[in-house]
Amino acid sequence: MASLSDSSSPSGSAAGPPATAAPPLHARVLAVLAIVIAGLSGGLIGYAVTDISCADGCPVQAGLIGLASAVGCAIGVAIVAVLTLRAMAEWNAQEAQERARTEQA
Repeated sequence: MASLSDSSSPSGSAAGPPATAAPPLHARVLAVLAIVIAGLSGGLIGYAVTDISCADGCPVQAGLIGLASAVGCAIGVAIVAVLTLRAMAEWNAQEAQERARTEQA
């Protein structure tokens, strides 16, 4: 039975690690870091704008709006990060397929 990563091998043993669709570790770490930074930035901006605009200080209201801003920003950046990682994985898979076609020819 031939391996998906090395179809020319009659024994079915692949020379390297098995093929995976997961993006590289450094890309995933950068995505998580971007999500955390966006959450912190959104929370700080939401808190600061509410705190400045409220005449009495309103710490509870500023905190709640800051928390909502942090969650909203983190969700937004998480969506973009997931789409980017999926596009990156698809791009790498297409390149691997093209390389396999040129090696067979």
